[in-house]
Amino acid sequence: MIRVERLTGAALGAALGDVAALRIAVFRDFPYLYDGDLAYEERYLQTYRQSEDAILVAAYDGTRLVGAATGTPMEDHADDFAAAFAGHDIALSDIFYCAESVLLPNCRGQGVGHRFFDLREAQARALGRSHVAFCSVIRPNDHPLRPATYAPLDPFWRKRGYAPLEGAVARFRWKDIDQRDETAHALQFWMRAL
Repeated sequence: MIRVERLTGAALGAALGDVAALRIAVFRDFPYLYDGDLAYEERYLQTYRQSEDAILVAAYDGTRLVGAATGTPMEDHADDFAAAFAGHDIALSDIFYCAESVLLPNCRGQGVGHRFFDLREAQARALGRSHVAFCSVIRPNDHPLRPATYAPLDPFWRKRGYAPLEGAVARFRWKDIDQRDETAHALQFWMRAL
């Protein structure tokens, strides 16, 4: 039985080391293909430690962290995402950003993904946000590392009321598992009004 908890403040900070390891493990799979390292993860996750309004939704199997979903006010990520939202009439201060949702494969299909969104959307409402957004990596359907059994999460996201936001694409660099160096990746923003 997977237990899901809402963590903020010191409890959130204490869990970030396990979140880093989980991100590296889950994002190694398609479509992210991320060849991560703990030093980068620890720097990246500081945003959640520094934000008073950040949330971590943690999924545990006993005492082991098997899933995590994070969220913060979008302005905590303004340097990364402001350009993607240029030309849209929604202020960053109205958006709550749902960052990663990572869950070990053997723990999927038990409703944890819905709890991840439910609790982050509740945080967004509590902060008076009018919109919730996240982004997903864009990969071609014929990508050579795409498993034959891969099923995109688009139907799940659409059922929850999310849709791609036209023209809202962020760009990040990371090293893919089959590459020597970092390369640029496009990530499509999905959004819904609360």
